[in-house]
Amino acid sequence: MSRIGKLPITIPAGVEVNLNGQTVAVKGSKGTLQRTLRPEVRVVMQEHVIRIEPVDDSGMARAQWGLSRTLVANMVQGVSTGFQKHLELTGVGYRASRQGQDLVLTVGFSHPVQIAPPDGIEFEVVNPTNVLIKGYDKEKVGSVAASIRGVRPPEPYKGKGIHYKGEKIRRKVGKTGKK
Repeated sequence: MSRIGKLPITIPAGVEVNLNGQTVAVKGSKGTLQRTLRPEVRVVMQEHVIRIEPVDDSGMARAQWGLSRTLVANMVQGVSTGFQKHLELTGVGYRASRQGQDLVLTVGFSHPVQIAPPDGIEFEVVNPTNVLIKGYDKEKVGSVAASIRGVRPPEPYKGKGIHYKGEKIRRKVGKTGKK
């Protein structure tokens, strides 16, 4: 039995859920998300509660049960409250700014790196070394945050680079002098 799959998903006020076969469409104040679930699970909707159930007791149905429940729960949470990722820039002269909707990073290259936000994503520069990525699609927010981090990942000797807030950077010992 899946501990996550058994949990019901409560639909908050202001969120509308539509079922069309295996396709779940969720509409809220932040936006609209749609996903087609695998045939190994079925979606049961009662008044303000969604339940995901496996079709049979096969290994694939059990594997998809918890995943499908989490995906639908993330859709409901995304359109009602949204998601965000916090990035920090560490290094001398490393800073972020906004030009219109675009994020401009100065991270030690000969040129500033300009990143345009995809649909449904918004950048907020809290201060020159902290960037907040907001959106209603959890996958897209995580993907954009990972691509920004990939511009200059943290290096292990001095820790310079772009990293998630609270991320532990594994540090290495540098060279030792002659004895």
